[in-house]
Amino acid sequence: MARNLAFVLIALLGVAPFASATASTQLAPEAELRGSGVGGANYTRVCNQIAGFISTGSRVYYPGDDAFDKLSKHWSPSSSEVSTCVVEPKTASDVGRILKIVGLSRTPFAVQSGGHSTNPGFSSTKGIHISLNNFNTVQYDATSKTAEFGAGLRWDDVYAALEPHGVSVLGGRVAGVGVGGFTLGGGYAWRTNQYGLTIDTATAFELVKPNGDVLKVTEKLDPSLFFALRGGGNNFGVVTKITLRAYPQGQVWGGMITYGIPDTFSAVANATAKFSAEVKDPKAGMMSTVTVYQGMQFINVQVFYDGPAPPAGIFDDLLSITAVNSDVATRSWLELVKSIPTDFLGTSRGAFLGVSVPEYSYNFLELVNNITFTTGAELTPKSLSFMTLVSEPFLPSILSHSRSPAAYPYTRSKVYTPFNIFMAWTDPSQDKVMYDSMRKVKDILETALVAEGHRDVKSAPLYSNYALGDTPISRIYGSNYPALKAIKTRVDPFNVMGLAGGFKI
Repeated sequence: MARNLAFVLIALLGVAPFASATASTQLAPEAELRGSGVGGANYTRVCNQIAGFISTGSRVYYPGDDAFDKLSKHWSPSSSEVSTCVVEPKTASDVGRILKIVGLSRTPFAVQSGGHSTNPGFSSTKGIHISLNNFNTVQYDATSKTAEFGAGLRWDDVYAALEPHGVSVLGGRVAGVGVGGFTLGGGYAWRTNQYGLTIDTATAFELVKPNGDVLKVTEKLDPSLFFALRGGGNNFGVVTKITLRAYPQGQVWGGMITYGIPDTFSAVANATAKFSAEVKDPKAGMMSTVTVYQGMQFINVQVFYDGPAPPAGIFDDLLSITAVNSDVATRSWLELVKSIPTDFLGTSRGAFLGVSVPEYSYNFLELVNNITFTTGAELTPKSLSFMTLVSEPFLPSILSHSRSPAAYPYTRSKVYTPFNIFMAWTDPSQDKVMYDSMRKVKDILETALVAEGHRDVKSAPLYSNYALGDTPISRIYGSNYPALKAIKTRVDPFNVMGLAGGFKI
């Protein structure tokens, strides 16, 4: 009788058990699985069922396994949750089997690419943690000038694989960032001024739909779903491969300049404002990070030029200011990306909060300096270890590189650059204090922008990769929400992806 019930469910799921499945791991009858994902004991049962229905190359790990900790680790420890098990699928078909099981049992789950989100529950869960670690191949097609790569990779892995071909793709600007969430959220790169957002260079996605089907999504095959995946997050299934246009990549010039003398900070703000307003060369880029680290105040400026050396005049103002350190040099693209330190949090808690900034005036940047140093001094006694406000000026033409519609940003009539507020602290009892402080900083900055004439900044599109988890959906999807909702209903009628974290449609 039990055997018959198991095979009835096999038919319902459309999957077959593998030879590794024993009688004790046969999938439970549908009635037992439906709604079973309501507690730790039932989550364990679902883990066991998954173990019996995935291929021999896939694995399930439990707390105590070294692989469990490695595959569920996040860049910010406070965004991690201890799952019941970690599933490491080897194939897209196995991802489909997992989605069917968690969907039928209504078990919470998470999908992790790189784990760089700072929002708890966005790529972590107390239920089933799906690691895309095995989706790690990179293939370059010289004919189509595209690169296809697995969603379990970090950007520096992709760059390293493409370097021998003399090409690269638009991705993360620092090492350690996963390709999945970065791309599905939009993606800002060092060469965004030249080619647009990362999603603007996407040509295809391998998607595992919530019903288990594995399909290739292109603008030609399914234009509405292709639109949704370009900035619509994880609402439509699990993306296991991404294909981006690849562009020639030679040596670049750049690195980090550290300014630590307080008398120079206003000059850095002035040089940043001048760069943002006057530099039109699309090969040039910069980020200014005003920082308090363990009570010390400084400004790090990352400069970039897509070539062995920048033309005279582009970075002269910044280079003329007295710095305490600089590693600016001509180097390979991969060397530049790896030169920026990112793995510094240790056991600290941390969070991102974004602001949409249309213009970097000197007055705004001076306010950024002042509010960072003032707030940092106030919070350091409350266990603040690191605070940084990151200005990211881009050309006003960055959204014109793609004629195809995309979910992000929901309007392309005006460019709002992503500005990031980041805090790290050590004492969990100070969580509310830190989050409230971040929101206060955001409110002050937005009020200043409104005073400068940018009246729409409080309702403008917000970059989801910098957004706190409680950000209103209207700021993420805006006028695209009705279309995205219709696509979501078509591809995920039972809202399986609603069992995972993220900005839900």
